[in-house]
Amino acid sequence: MTTTQPLPTTEDVRTALSRVQDPEIRRPITELGMVKDVQVGADGQVTVTVYLTVAGCPMRDKITADVTAAVSALEGVRGVSVSLEVMSDEQRTELRRTLRGDSADPVIPFAQPGSMTRVYCVASGKGGVGKSSMTVNLASAIAARGLSVGIVDADIYGHSIPRMLGAQGRPTQVEKMIMPPQANGVKVISIGMFVQGNAPVVWRGPMLHRALQQFLADVFWGDLDVLLLDLPPGTGDIAISVAQLIPNAEILVVTTPQQAAAEVAERAGAIALQTRQRIAGVVENMSWLEMPDGSKMELFGAGGGQAVADSLSKAVGADVPLLGQVPLDPRLRECGDAGTPLVLAEPEAPASQVLREVAAKLSVRSRGLAGRLLNVSPAGR
Repeated sequence: MTTTQPLPTTEDVRTALSRVQDPEIRRPITELGMVKDVQVGADGQVTVTVYLTVAGCPMRDKITADVTAAVSALEGVRGVSVSLEVMSDEQRTELRRTLRGDSADPVIPFAQPGSMTRVYCVASGKGGVGKSSMTVNLASAIAARGLSVGIVDADIYGHSIPRMLGAQGRPTQVEKMIMPPQANGVKVISIGMFVQGNAPVVWRGPMLHRALQQFLADVFWGDLDVLLLDLPPGTGDIAISVAQLIPNAEILVVTTPQQAAAEVAERAGAIALQTRQRIAGVVENMSWLEMPDGSKMELFGAGGGQAVADSLSKAVGADVPLLGQVPLDPRLRECGDAGTPLVLAEPEAPASQVLREVAAKLSVRSRGLAGRLLNVSPAGR
């Protein structure tokens, strides 16, 4: 005697689809109004019609595969067919309202009262100290801890984050929102995603400010735990704009051991005195080269990171810790060129271990009240 498996109901299929997330927005497609129709045939064939946010959506194959897998797992399903359509302008407007509310003007979510996103500005006094390498590896290490992480490549003239993170995708625009690509679990936006080839960006201060503002307000970041901004070297327009746009952002200073670099790094950190931002700490890169016999060769001197931390602690009147000393490792550069951060490609490398320790400190550190506006007023008489 043969038994026939019961067919799933359309409600069963929709329940399964509620576990499928849009790859860019990271919300269930049922919640986003992306499921147009579900048909269950008498032969167990299920047809699902899904709305894409835009024509030519780069994630169409991923969405199709995820929908097929979710529905195929239901008992009684013999086959799945996924049909794709494109949202109308009205549907995109409704999607934007679902995600961003009714505000016509985009706002910077990280600057709003009550934002729980920890924002770190990775700064250095001079170029060549490995600031971008630190940013990419710290972001990847934090993401590997299960947190939601984003990077803004705020080094407009010297953008390099997409290559080092392995982000090859392009942003997708949905109405006035920009959906950032992701790589290695990290969302990222960079001016390099909007220029042709390796064309230079020739902008003055106001345009830099506007670009940064768009990266922070127009990009849909979702509910981030941590946002890192890879700042250009020095204390110029971008550093000032960040302080204005995200006053609660904290500064993470990257330096190398030599005293000349340390002196310049102190200036990058000391900008916090003028902007009233908190300094999260100092990371010393290229601290030493580990030799085959286990000894350490200090190619660039020693003590620069601690000197910066001590000097900034004295200047701001609060403890500025030296969060870690990252040894010199050629693989850090090689992995950056290959688009796979060292902390993921070689997790047991000494540099990776230090970077993961720094990432752990940045992930769990209490936000505190420093640099935050308090909603208090004098008591009436």
